[in-house]
This record gives sequence, structure tokens and C-alpha cells, in this order.
Amino acid sequence: MKKMFKRVPCFILALSMVVLCFSGCGEKKDDIYTVGICQLVQHEALDAATKGFKQALKDKLGDKVEFDEQNASGEPTNCTTICSKFVSDKVDLIMANATGALSAAAQATADIPIVATSITDYATALDISDWTGKTGFNVTGTADLAPLDEQAKMIKELVPSAKTVGILYCSAEPNSKYQSTVIQASLKELGLTCKEYTFVDTNDVTAVTQQAASECDVIFAPTDNTVASNGPAINNVLEPAKIPLIAGEEGICKKAGVATLSISYYDIGYKAGEMAYQILAEGADPAEMEIEYAKNLTKKYMADRCQTIGITIPDGYEAISAE
Repeated sequence: MKKMFKRVPCFILALSMVVLCFSGCGEKKDDIYTVGICQLVQHEALDAATKGFKQALKDKLGDKVEFDEQNASGEPTNCTTICSKFVSDKVDLIMANATGALSAAAQATADIPIVATSITDYATALDISDWTGKTGFNVTGTADLAPLDEQAKMIKELVPSAKTVGILYCSAEPNSKYQSTVIQASLKELGLTCKEYTFVDTNDVTAVTQQAASECDVIFAPTDNTVASNGPAINNVLEPAKIPLIAGEEGICKKAGVATLSISYYDIGYKAGEMAYQILAEGADPAEMEIEYAKNLTKKYMADRCQTIGITIPDGYEAISAE
């Protein structure tokens, strides 16, 4: 009897542990979704996209979502480390802000859903040859590409005397190369000669910009994170030389450009957040979700810089100011 008495508490303890284990498995802690955010670098456009993304999920889920927000400071290796940690932490969804972040997230997991934003071309970013509008695997999101043929027309409209257009971008960003290739075809149809000017990182931005300014009548800068992070350095070369820069997005335009065909990065971030909600709360499959594009496009210009450089802005443009 005494021997049996000793075994009963052990049996009860073991049974209790099994019950606790099963009761914890498969349940979300307090029904809260955990979303890991990997942003490639801090600058105005990407910051706005992250803000919009978070706001959309807060609007939909209230306090039922928490964010692990990380910034890679422009280093792809940091993106890899961040996304690997998200996978080990078993987050419910990864938001990848910019191409470097998306590449790292896609390499880190084929199971956790990924919603990206601020991606120019998903086929280029993910090396998909037979593009159909959706990825076919655990990735979906929103794109930041404004129509490049319309941007080419803007260059011709604002600088009608131009003969040579310099295309300035970072060679490490494949989506920038994609934009350069596409817009060159449109510019050549308009009778303009194109030259590419690429830099590897921030160390050679000024030297490359000086070369472009000496050889071209106008500069086009695509949506490029390194350009966005080095706008003031670029402007310090171009504005004194009175060489106008047409920018692929508003953040670059504020820092170095005269005009842009602008999208709202907050809006594409917000849309990405809505897509994340569909995945988390409604069971949508990212593999079957079409990539979404900006709906609203606005021609914008920097009044003071246009005056300094001597650019006359026609009707239909909205003035913006530097912050």
C-alpha cells in the first residue's frame, strides 16, 4: 500500500504535464499574431510603407497583432540574419520591405507567408522567368513601380531641348537595372540618347554623379534605395551644375530632383497590410494572390529647385516642398 501511494503522485504529475503540453500546442498565445518586419534601410519612402503596413493591420486586428520591426541598415547580410531569426522565432508572417529584404525572406523560409512591399518588379527580384502576376509560392505583396513610359514622356516634356539622358543608379540593385532597361526603350523612341551611370555603394556616388553631370543634359534616377539614401550628395553635384534630375519616386525628388511621377508609399504599404490580414485572419494563400500596384499617380515638382535650375513646369503638376 505504501509503495502504491508513492506512485500515484508521480502518475498524476506526469498526466498533468501531458495535458499542459497538449493544451499549449497549436494555440496562438492570447490569439495574438506576431509579424516580423524586415526593412532594408531607413529612408522616407520605405519608412512610409512600413507605417502604412502596420496601420492597416492595427485597423483590422487592433491589439491582436504585435510587430518585431527590424532595420537592416542597407546591409543584405543583416536582412539574412533578421529573417533567419524570424523563422526560428516562428512568426506568423514576414513583411519584407524592399528587394534585399524580400530576397532574404524568400531564402529563409518556404513555409511562413511573406508579404512584400516597395518592390519594383517581382519577377526580377525573385528570378521568376514565367511571370503570371502572382508568384505561385509563399510570397505576395505590392509594387512601387510607376509606368516607365510615362516617366520618359515627363523627361521629354520638362527638358524638351535635352539630347542625352543619364540614368543614375546602384548596380547592386537588380530592380534599378530593370527600370533602366525599360525606360531606355521609351526614351529612344522619343529620340533621346541614353547613358547608364552606376555606382557600387555610397562611397562612389559623388564621383559617378559628377561624371553624369558633365556628359548629360538631364538625369533620371529610378526607385533605388541607395540613391534615396544619398539624395543630398547627388543634389550637391547636380543643382550647382543646373542639371535637372527626374526621380522615380517622391522621396528622391525631395532630396535631389525637380519632378517625379509619384505614388504613395504609405498607400502601397497599407495595401500590403490588408493583404497580410487576408492571409492571417481569412486563410488566403499568398501563392494565389496577385501582386498589387499603386492606383493613384501624381505629377509633382520641387518649385525652388526648378526655379534655380531653370525648369518651367507646365499645368497639371502638384508642387511639393523639401522637409
